[in-house]
Amino acid sequence: MLEISTEGQVRRLHLNRPEKRNALSFDLCRQLTAALDAADEDPAIHAILLTAAPPAFCAGMDLKEIDVIPESDLGVIHDALFTVNKRLITPLIAAVNGAAVAGGTGLVANAHIVIAHPDSRFGLPEVKIGLWPLLVFRAIADAVGDRRATEWSLTGRFVGAVEAHAAGLVTELHANPEKRARELARTIAEYRREAISIGLDYVNGDRSGTRARQLRAELVAEGRLNPTGPARVQ
Repeated sequence: MLEISTEGQVRRLHLNRPEKRNALSFDLCRQLTAALDAADEDPAIHAILLTAAPPAFCAGMDLKEIDVIPESDLGVIHDALFTVNKRLITPLIAAVNGAAVAGGTGLVANAHIVIAHPDSRFGLPEVKIGLWPLLVFRAIADAVGDRRATEWSLTGRFVGAVEAHAAGLVTELHANPEKRARELARTIAEYRREAISIGLDYVNGDRSGTRARQLRAELVAEGRLNPTGPARVQ
């Protein structure tokens, strides 16, 4: 269900459940969360590339498991997966080719950079089956704003790639998302991992900069950062 490979300093995670449109089963959620955390903790990995087997990027949660897997187990793994953007200090670049709806839209919202095909579509259709997208709402609201995320949740409508790009969910539209995302991942991977880690740690929630200053002090103490020069890791 999840293919993992390493290309230089880039870790590629490939959703490979095409017969289910890459629906997020409990096992796939567990494997994907573990793989993301493992890549983030590996000092040799400077960027993470997320791709998926066609015809869809991700059709959301595997609803057939709702009455099979204990709710507490589902809740724990879903919370870990859909808040990954709050703890990753390694850039996550997603290549979206096809539909990414419900949990798929939430997965996209957790990426730092999203490259999508112009024909891709997104949406939060949970309301149509009597649900609210609680699991993914906050990540999507962080990307597009509370008001827009609320409208998408209330209407359950599908959102085209052009609108998703204008709203901020998608970073860039490209005819070959995976090729473009791979190029970006390789470029970013060439930058200093420590410098990006400081920045993403700040973005992740410590807006006071306390953790960033702590990391900077550690780099200065190790002689890898000039305290009087430009803020650049040596």
